[in-house]
Amino acid sequence: MYTGGNEKDKIHLTNREREVLRVMIAGYSNPQIAETLSVSLSTVKAHVSSIIRKFNVKSRVEVTRDAVKRGFLD
Repeated sequence: MYTGGNEKDKIHLTNREREVLRVMIAGYSNPQIAETLSVSLSTVKAHVSSIIRKFNVKSRVEVTRDAVKRGFLD
């Protein structure tokens, strides 16, 4: 699923990655995300790693910053 930005800034996230991203933006830790979404901690870690890779950044802080800039909160 395409989300955010213009053609140049396309980032394709799964529905679950979008859910994880929303909770990340809210400042939740990985264990809190796992509890909130009723998934395992290892699943959350896999999604967070995938999101970081897709945003082409090195940290969840950078993901959060870029996600806000790209309108993922809209």
